[in-house]
Amino acid sequence: MKYSQDFSKQAIDAFIKIIIIGVLLFWCFQILKPFALLVIWGAIIATALFPVVKGIQSKTGLSQGKSSWLLSLTGVVVLVVPAYLIGDSLFSTAGDVYQQIQGGTLELKSPSESIKSWPLVGEKLYTALLGFSSNLTNALLQYSEQVKSVLGTVASAIGSVGGSVLQFVISLLIAGIFMSNAQACEKSFQQISVRLAGEYGAQFTKLSVATVRSVVQGVIGVAVTQSIMAGIGLYFANIPFAGLWMLAVLVVAIIQLPPILALIPALIFAWTTDSTLVAGVFTVWCVLVSASDAVLKPMLMGRGTDIPMLVILLGAIGGMAMSGIVGLFVGAVVLAVTHRLFVAWLAQSEVDIEQIEEGAVEKAGE
Repeated sequence: MKYSQDFSKQAIDAFIKIIIIGVLLFWCFQILKPFALLVIWGAIIATALFPVVKGIQSKTGLSQGKSSWLLSLTGVVVLVVPAYLIGDSLFSTAGDVYQQIQGGTLELKSPSESIKSWPLVGEKLYTALLGFSSNLTNALLQYSEQVKSVLGTVASAIGSVGGSVLQFVISLLIAGIFMSNAQACEKSFQQISVRLAGEYGAQFTKLSVATVRSVVQGVIGVAVTQSIMAGIGLYFANIPFAGLWMLAVLVVAIIQLPPILALIPALIFAWTTDSTLVAGVFTVWCVLVSASDAVLKPMLMGRGTDIPMLVILLGAIGGMAMSGIVGLFVGAVVLAVTHRLFVAWLAQSEVDIEQIEEGAVEKAGE
């Protein structure tokens, strides 16, 4: 009877403690939730760039902390300066256009006759552009709803890009903190892994790092290759500002969108100004550039780790479909760790089978 009472008391105490710990964990999660994405991005960036930090440290003789902040702040400058220049140019141009519209001095060139030959939308687009060039005020009134919709979409896209740049800047600063304290971060992560997975914890830590770097190599490698391929096509098609379009392809490919989206303005320019043969060949080349990731990703992903390439590829694609660009890395890590657990479980079953067979042989010998 006394044993039963003690057991009930211990069970109630344990239940209350578990509830309190659960509430505290949930509370902490809600408090840190706004920063979770930034911290995850910072960890991914730090994991991917830490070998670069070691290279800077060995070549310059700077400390690990200074090398980390040098790389991190360089990334911030590379992001912020072009974003500021582009934003300033957009706002300045928009202000000039608004003043010209208000003063009635804005003049638009008449559209090219070749636009009529565009399939599906050529006639309607030519009529609309001709209306804007001949009488801007009436055209704005006639297409007011469409103009508002386009301007709203453009403003939303600019705001989204600005927010993404700000998030990435903060993530780079967080990555600088992680990289400058890499040993302490690695030790903490290993302690958590060992606590959760026992003797496999250290292996899972190394596996996670290798998987993230493998995915980064795959994503960045494919993006750079597609950008160079696009540049070749832009050069032979004689498209102006080829460097700008190459940069756009690089950015679009890194965020895992089809690169052909960045080449649509170049395609429109080609079909408007070049011959049909040149424009057709350039279009086919752009389609090949956009589709090349289906071949390149399997070749580049999975390097540097013994996890099968297909596991990392499926994890990256499935994770991105579920959670966006962050899922590209998290999905690959989760699937890689699960694969390693599954392989270890199967290996243990093989040991058990061998022991059973040895026992059966011994009994048969007796």
